[in-house]
Amino acid sequence: MWSRRSCRYRPDASGLEELRARRREQESALRKARRQQQLVSKRLLREDSLVNGDGQAGVEIGSEPLSEQEILQLLRDVQRGTEERKKLLSRLRQGLQHKETQQKFVRLEGSMWVLIGLFTSSLANVQMEAARCLHELSHSSDPAVAEACLPATSYLLTYLSGHSVEFTELCLYTLGNLAVESDAVRKQLLPQGIIPALASCIQSPHVAVQEGLGYVLSQLLQAREAPTKIIPHVNNSLLISQGMVSTLVLVLLELASMISKAATEGLELLICPVLRCLSNLLAEDETEGCKVQIQDDRLLVALFLFMQYFLQQHPFLVQECLWLLNNLTADEPIFCSAVLTLDLLPALLQLLSCSRMVTLLALTVLCNIAEKGPAYCHQLHQKAVLPSLLSTLALSDAQVVGQSLELLHLLFLHLPEAADDFLSQAGLQALEQHQDNPQLQERVRALSETYLQPAAASLISCAGASAAVLPSS
Repeated sequence: MWSRRSCRYRPDASGLEELRARRREQESALRKARRQQQLVSKRLLREDSLVNGDGQAGVEIGSEPLSEQEILQLLRDVQRGTEERKKLLSRLRQGLQHKETQQKFVRLEGSMWVLIGLFTSSLANVQMEAARCLHELSHSSDPAVAEACLPATSYLLTYLSGHSVEFTELCLYTLGNLAVESDAVRKQLLPQGIIPALASCIQSPHVAVQEGLGYVLSQLLQAREAPTKIIPHVNNSLLISQGMVSTLVLVLLELASMISKAATEGLELLICPVLRCLSNLLAEDETEGCKVQIQDDRLLVALFLFMQYFLQQHPFLVQECLWLLNNLTADEPIFCSAVLTLDLLPALLQLLSCSRMVTLLALTVLCNIAEKGPAYCHQLHQKAVLPSLLSTLALSDAQVVGQSLELLHLLFLHLPEAADDFLSQAGLQALEQHQDNPQLQERVRALSETYLQPAAASLISCAGASAAVLPSS
């Protein structure tokens, strides 16, 4: 009796490089779209901040916008050196929470220099309140407001070695917000020495400072001009030699250890910038040829812990985790192996039933694993990846289905018997519903003709061979 395996038709892998290149192009497009979307993201540190449903900083504004006369009066009063200066600055800060007040403030001649003068005050409480006013301005979506803050950038950089963790953190997030909004600000920050200033923050033992550092650096790396103007200044080799990558990993491990503790409110806002910064460093590492070695598989455990814990309330964090997981598994078999040996695959497959972007990113990670070869595909098959793919093929989103087809191709290429099981689970019918979709029909046809039709013929042939050896009655 013939074995089923001996009847198999095995297509060659001549098209694998082309398909791999296409998948890399798709990942690059996804990353570009993500960067453009995240380019407008900012962080707002307020004592009265709320956290809304999407995990972003919410605001409870209790004051009314200030008129131009009220702003002028506050500036006059605050320069008189009275003991009420902190209270006056607090009133100004509350007014600057309104867009119209921000625009009036920056239009007033000399207003910014008054604020900078108070920001450089020797009185810590006045300096802190002035820093909070600058921070409110930095959060504005009006580029003119951000550019009005240009004279403050050199002082913000100087005070990164400030007198308190809270003050340093405030300066970092203010710089990050300004760098997001204005090309002119980024153009000024680089020659002013923002990269060495950030490198000095790496040595800080405080998590809050490390988080702020991650935020600023991630925003710089996401700038439109990053590949040509910012990256050569960033010098990933220098950052790596200073321990940036290992420091960020240790920060994530520390934050993961806090999940089991009672106080986790707002923790997602601390985790997010570190995830993004580390992910961006790994992504840019590919283009610079500067190899980053991360060998601590505890990082994977931390990522899956974050995803499990924040999935319902803060799904944006799951996307950040998956972007980092994608960059970790893209070229490193060690992390692909760790996903399997640490039994993290079931949790990854569960994400295929989540939102569109989470599903798409989870499929991308699965493709990274399958691409590593037969042994990896065998374990994916053993962990029932096919039933999960049949579910994603039932969706109408062309991108999700397209990534599912890519994963099927890799499975069938490296593990031909998976095509048999796919057919036995009504896989052909699942593909046929997409054969008229212009975006998918060519790939559906190629998958069917290359793998499934030979598999079906093989099954028929093997069944006939079995019948031929049966004794006659």
